[in-house]
Amino acid sequence: MTAHRSPSRNDGVTTVTCPRCGAGFVPSGRRRWCSDACRQAAHRRRHQPAEAVELPPHRPRKPGTVYVCPDCEQRYLGEQYCPDCSTFSRRLGGGGLCPSCDEPIAHAELQS
Repeated sequence: MTAHRSPSRNDGVTTVTCPRCGAGFVPSGRRRWCSDACRQAAHRRRHQPAEAVELPPHRPRKPGTVYVCPDCEQRYLGEQYCPDCSTFSRRLGGGGLCPSCDEPIAHAELQS
């Protein structure tokens, strides 16, 4: 019968690495850090104020949206109201002016 080895005598099991600096140490009690300096640095890092995240400025989607009038089927770029029919146009989606004919065209139409 083989003698059971206690993990307290096995340095590979009982030696722990410090979460902050990575140094190996033998813990005693509930100790998680290799030194008081690492413990204090970890506390400061956890409790430092969070940096403010800078968001990009808001850009409206309407100028880059293609609309089509349901009555006369005239297309408009960034204009939701058809002045000829006096009705609101239907949204086709994001798009721009066609480079060859200079008419509004939606991105979805280019992919099909």
